[in-house]
Amino acid sequence: MIAVATLGSKAQDFKKVNTVLVLNKMEDAKVELDKMSADPKALAKTEYWYYRSRIYANLGKEAKTAPKYPTAIQDADAAFQKLVALDPAWAMVKDKGNDGIFDMYSYGYNNGIRSFNEKKWDSASSYFGYAVTYSDILFQNKMTKDQNMAFDTTSLLYAGYSSQNAQKGVEACKYYARLAEAKVGGDGFVDIYKYLVITYMNEKKEESFRKYIALAKQVYPKENWDDYEIEYIDRNFSLTEKEAFYDKADAAGSFGEMQYLQFGEIFVNVKHDAKEKDKYDSTKLDAYEKKGIEAYKKAFAKNPSNAIASFNIGVIYYNNFGLLDDKVAANIKAVQTINASKPAEKDPVKKKALDAKFKAQTDPLLKANQDLEKPINETLDQAIDWLEKTYKIENDKAGKNSTDKSIINKAVDFLANIYQYKRDRVRGKDSKAFDAFDAKFKEYDNLHGKF
Repeated sequence: MIAVATLGSKAQDFKKVNTVLVLNKMEDAKVELDKMSADPKALAKTEYWYYRSRIYANLGKEAKTAPKYPTAIQDADAAFQKLVALDPAWAMVKDKGNDGIFDMYSYGYNNGIRSFNEKKWDSASSYFGYAVTYSDILFQNKMTKDQNMAFDTTSLLYAGYSSQNAQKGVEACKYYARLAEAKVGGDGFVDIYKYLVITYMNEKKEESFRKYIALAKQVYPKENWDDYEIEYIDRNFSLTEKEAFYDKADAAGSFGEMQYLQFGEIFVNVKHDAKEKDKYDSTKLDAYEKKGIEAYKKAFAKNPSNAIASFNIGVIYYNNFGLLDDKVAANIKAVQTINASKPAEKDPVKKKALDAKFKAQTDPLLKANQDLEKPINETLDQAIDWLEKTYKIENDKAGKNSTDKSIINKAVDFLANIYQYKRDRVRGKDSKAFDAFDAKFKEYDNLHGKF
């Protein structure tokens, strides 16, 4: 009998709470509920935590009562956690009303917007965290009119923005990832995919990087995601791994124009990379440069209007000509130095012996220069071919941007230098060739700085 009376008393107590709650007298409802807060039997009941979560959520949300109860939202949040532990299906909320959950969502969203507009990023992140948590409860448990929605896109987006601006990278990725995995797209969302891709690139988390760049390509296929893939490889792969990746993709035919262009740059730059060049001998460095040239050529084959590819090839050959010409000049200087050190000898016998001695020193240098003529001519012909292709592409463009202008101005200067060299080489030897080279020199020299 006592036990029955006690249960009846407790039931009556919850009835009192509900009566004042229905009248929207939240502070009175709190007074009635707090009377039971020390009773273990009441604390074991689902009703207690339902009413506590609902009452405290309202007190914390409303401007007139929030200052009086500064921990109300935290108390309500803790109460909701206890409630779901006792009632995982949210049956009581569905039966008695989900006002408390809406209050928690509204509290988080409205305060999140206010803080966001005030650029108080840390606070905004915290507030939108509540909005996301409680909107998830509503949508996942079909407590809204639209029962097809999986989440509140706006709350997730602002939670991500706020966390990103507050330098909370882990939190930002958590929110953005949900949007990306749902393939949310349209205006204003592409940056969340870029943030995820760049973050996991910087953190060298290849699996996550690949996951989100694959989603990004599906949602925004017109964006140039290949650049991010190449940058990831360039940053995080060893040269051996880069080469293996390139060879595999090249053999599979899966590369596009820009990927060939970017790998061309990677391989060509090995020779000039302070960290890499000392690891290899000249034969291997030349092989990497050749591989880079072939990659540029494949980019050009994909798009014969790609002036960057043709220009880069032309510049490589032009620079290599410069290196070969420097060898020729060094050999000539060495011959001159040897001859300048040769003493005068009047005795015919001694003079003959002396001439033979110095000839033995100069002949290899003269022979080396003869041997350099063929590679110099071949290199110059390649440089001319690719630089003239570049000039034609850029000259035919109606509107030139700053990059176009830089390329064509450099191309005509390099071509003028080459034809001047070729002209001077045949001076006094072949007048027809001289005139032809001189005409080409003047053609390109007259274009200096004209674009």
